[in-house]
Formats: sequence, structure tokens, C-alpha cells
Amino acid sequence: MNKILLTSIVSLFFLVSFSSVFAQENSPLDTSSPTETSEHGTTILGAPLEIWIAIAHWLTGIGTVALTIALFMTFRHLEANTKMSKIETEYRLRPWVGPTTGIKRMDNSISGDLQFSITIKNFGDLPANYVKAKSIVSSTPLTKESLKQSLSEFNLGPVLPQMEKSYWFFIKPDMWKKVTDENDPLYVALYFEYPSLTGSNGYGSISEYNKTSQIFIHKDMWLDYPEIKLA
Repeated sequence: MNKILLTSIVSLFFLVSFSSVFAQENSPLDTSSPTETSEHGTTILGAPLEIWIAIAHWLTGIGTVALTIALFMTFRHLEANTKMSKIETEYRLRPWVGPTTGIKRMDNSISGDLQFSITIKNFGDLPANYVKAKSIVSSTPLTKESLKQSLSEFNLGPVLPQMEKSYWFFIKPDMWKKVTDENDPLYVALYFEYPSLTGSNGYGSISEYNKTSQIFIHKDMWLDYPEIKLA
């Protein structure tokens, strides 16, 4: 696109220059130009000089308009390229944190509660200075709003590009017993918050435990990231 616009601008520039020079050099006031004089007036290549001058002026005007349009299109194209470069920079040169595994129950617990783990990874090109994780476990359905209540957060520390870290959460034995023995539902909401150059970012998920397959199935997942301002 840039090459086409550049070629068009150069061609139009030469057209305007040639037409303007032709009109000036063959002006009736210029007696040095090679012309022929007949009873019908001065002629060039069999046509009256006035017609050639008029054609040159018309070409100059048309070429000027076309050159203006080409320059305007060039500036618009450069503006669009600048916006696309900014978007690409904002989305590529930043951390992207998300899970690499599902929720897994651990064989050994560091406490008397049942311990579960999920592994996250920074898929971006820049490190996340820190990742704060929080979770909520409930026997009733959860939503995004459930994560906005006051919850304890755990700082996983910095996460470099392609680095993985695990987050643990715990379920009380009596709640787990109701799930396995009494078929009570079990829901888990997780959220990982981390900063980037443009602001705060986050990954969230809501999962439900499936007793038949004995795994947590994601019901909802979302990404939070600041809006990119192009202005």
C-alpha cells in the first residue's frame, strides 16, 4: 500500500510539474517557443496553441487535485499504521497470565483441610511484577460479583515470561463430605490479578465439581484488561 501511494504521488508530481512548465513555456507572451504561424493563428502539432495551453492548465488542475487526494490518503494510511502499531505493542509487549491445568486435588495437604491446586503461566512477552490470587468456595452458584466481596489474597510474587506457578486453595472436610456423600453441589471461583504498563489485568474462572468424572468443570472464564486509548 505504501509503495502504491508513493508511486502515485511521484507520478502526479511529475504530471503537475510538466503541465505547469508546458503552460508557462508556451504562453502567448513567450516568443521563444518553437511554434508555427498560419492564417488561423499559432499552432503546435496541428492544433492551436490556445488549446494546448488550456489542456496543460486542465492537467495541472486535475493533477493538483489528485496529488492532494493521494497525500491525504497517505496521511490516513500512516495514521492507521500508527494505531495498529500501538495496539500490537499494547497487546504483545505485556504479560498474559492464565491457567495451564485444571483444578487438581493434591494427595497430601499441608493442613487438615483438603488441598487443591491450579497452575498458572505467563504467556506474555513481559514479566508480571506480581500476581495476586484469591478464591471462594461455596455450595451455591457463584458469579463474577462473588469475587468482589472481601476475600483474603495471596501474593504469588513476580511471574516471568513462560514461568509457571501453582496456587493452592482448601476445602473443609465437612463440606467435601456433603459433596461426595450427600451430592451437595460445589462451586469454586478463582481470580488472578496482575499489573501491566496500561493498568490492572486479571483472569477469572468459575468451576463446578462433577462427582461422576471427579473433576472441576469450568462454567465461566473471562479476562479483564484496560481499554487501549488510541487518541
